[in-house]
Amino acid sequence: MSASVSEAPEAPEAKPSSRIPKVPFWVQIIAGLVLGALLGWIARSQDVSWLKETLGQVGDIFVQLLKLAVAPLVFFAILVSITNLRKVNNAARLASRTLLWFMITSLIAVAIGLAIGLITNPGSGTGLTPQDGKLPKREGSWIDFLTGIVPTDVITPFTELNVLQIVFMAAVAGIAALKLGDRAKPILALSESVLELLQKALWWVIRLAPIGTVGLIGFAIADYGWDLIGKYATFTADVYVGCAIVLFGVYPLLLAAVAKISPLHFFKGAWPAIQLAFVSRSSVGTMPLTQKVTERLGVPKEYASFAVPFGATTKMDGCAAIYPALAAIFIAQIFDVQLGIQDYLLIAFVSVVGSAATAGLTGATVMLTLTLSTLGLPLEGVGLLMAIDPIIDMMRTATNVAGQALVPVIVAAREKILDHTAYENASASPIDDPTATPTEDEKVLVAA
Repeated sequence: MSASVSEAPEAPEAKPSSRIPKVPFWVQIIAGLVLGALLGWIARSQDVSWLKETLGQVGDIFVQLLKLAVAPLVFFAILVSITNLRKVNNAARLASRTLLWFMITSLIAVAIGLAIGLITNPGSGTGLTPQDGKLPKREGSWIDFLTGIVPTDVITPFTELNVLQIVFMAAVAGIAALKLGDRAKPILALSESVLELLQKALWWVIRLAPIGTVGLIGFAIADYGWDLIGKYATFTADVYVGCAIVLFGVYPLLLAAVAKISPLHFFKGAWPAIQLAFVSRSSVGTMPLTQKVTERLGVPKEYASFAVPFGATTKMDGCAAIYPALAAIFIAQIFDVQLGIQDYLLIAFVSVVGSAATAGLTGATVMLTLTLSTLGLPLEGVGLLMAIDPIIDMMRTATNVAGQALVPVIVAAREKILDHTAYENASASPIDDPTATPTEDEKVLVAA
């Protein structure tokens, strides 16, 4: 008797996918950099005015879209982040340790900036004179800084994009909500929903970064050209070298020696945010992605949702430490002003205390004018650096954002609340949308 064997139905033949392969976001960014540089060179070398104007408009629209979400995003991010601290044990300790490490890393960064400036003398041999400078449109002084924290009304800070005043109002609202307790739950629920909505809209803008990169880089080259960049070669190199030392030297050393964790895993996990910061030149614009990568590096969400928004408005190792230190030396040499040890100490003080003046926006003009006014240096010196600002701002902002992710990781590791398994697997799946809710598979992957 023969046994009958039932044949399994044949699996349908797999059809080749006709979908276009998805281009990784970092490849899109690199392509935007290359295309922008090429178009900028063509616009300048061939004197194509319409191309230069188009590149400028594309870049301006991208930056304007980023700025459009800044005011409400900062307000609700700070408000929600403060109220989220109620879910964290030892919230006061975490907040104080976060602020302490912000200050420590800023001091290290400004010391590196001063050292590089004193060694290289970036203002010597440039051919620039005091007559080449001009007064900046926006200025900063200690009186403006201290008196400008408290707004005169609740509308103007949003219309004039005074981020420092927005942070103040959000902090007051967040602390008041904590004091109200359960009675504030409806407001907190609404605030969290609005924040998620803003982050989703901002992510749509971030997806336009490759196009924005074409405009920003292209216009910078078309408008300034390589000849002008040559005049600032030493200063530009100093900024990039200083930021690189902090980014790839100091930060890994702190991770290895202080947090006792692998720096390689940090850069794998944080690279999407660092990359976007380089292109967008906006710490606040990058904030949703920075918070996402910080969480995926193993930092508890409740703590990351406080530390990252706080850092995005106050933690500026590139814009508020390395850059003003180098710029002050550069401008002092152009105007033939001798700086002494007390001046260098003042630069360090301003970098630590006044970094909130940068406000996480593109550029660091207010912070620089605050530094120059403190030292008694001519504010016309700011005009000397405006032409080169878009080029150096990319590296400054990348360093800012890396520091904003670094400090929560260090604090979490030292306080033994860092998920080491998540940290070591941070690069397992790419972050395509930092506002998306993790899928069940992603949750299992992180928990594995």
